Amino acid sequence: MRRGGRIVIISALLASWATMALGQQPAQEIPRTADGTPRLDGIWQALTEANWDIRPHAAGHPILPELGTFTAVHPGLGIIEGDELPYQDWAIAQQQENYANRLERDPEANCFMPGVPRATYMPHPFQILQTPDLVMIAYQYANAIRTVHMNDPGPAPNYSWMGWSVGHWEGDTLVVDVTDQNDQTWFDRAGNFHSEALHVVERYTPLGPNHLQYEATIEDANVFTQPWTISLPLYRRIEENIELMEFKCVELVEEKIYGHLRKQTDEDEQAED
Repeated sequence: MRRGGRIVIISALLASWATMALGQQPAQEIPRTADGTPRLDGIWQALTEANWDIRPHAAGHPILPELGTFTAVHPGLGIIEGDELPYQDWAIAQQQENYANRLERDPEANCFMPGVPRATYMPHPFQILQTPDLVMIAYQYANAIRTVHMNDPGPAPNYSWMGWSVGHWEGDTLVVDVTDQNDQTWFDRAGNFHSEALHVVERYTPLGPNHLQYEATIEDANVFTQPWTISLPLYRRIEENIELMEFKCVELVEEKIYGHLRKQTDEDEQAED
């Protein structure tokens, strides 16, 4: 009887593991607002190496060898459907030049606003605040924020770092149309870039109370030969008293950005000598 009982228990465990492996876990109820739409309020974060490179990539040598593995490139499976970016021929060379000069050019290194979609998969959490008329998204990195207008407010007043976001619901999916971003942001630290013609359509789909599936379709006829899509899960931060912390990175890069403007004193000149 004991042996038979063990077989039954093992069989049940194997069946449970198989169900989990196939993604057939029992559906968890999605929190909803009074009008029935999914409630996305909370602090979320991506767990991916896409900020290093949105394409599949191996581990890479440190950007600053003297710092050892502190600046080594983390390997990643990539988040692009199909793995490759459909660059126009000239843009391939531009991406490679960007990568070669990434310490100077990468907007992240200079504490510029990250843009969309990069803000979503940087190694920093972000917070969604939801009302029927507006969805606010606040990012820990550089204190970046953006407003998703749920009622079309008309055209953007100008190009900006985080663009102009207009949203609507398609079933349980929040769809956000993002236009009018400037051309100064990158998709990652690998120098993948875009022009001011960038058009991003984001899709936030709840998979349960603590998981979102994030998709973004990117179109930029000035740089790419066709639209392409990224996809990754987002995880709700459920630690007790979780909150966004301050990451005012401008003061961390003042010397890098503005050091050349600092007035030299006699002591500085003597130090150089």
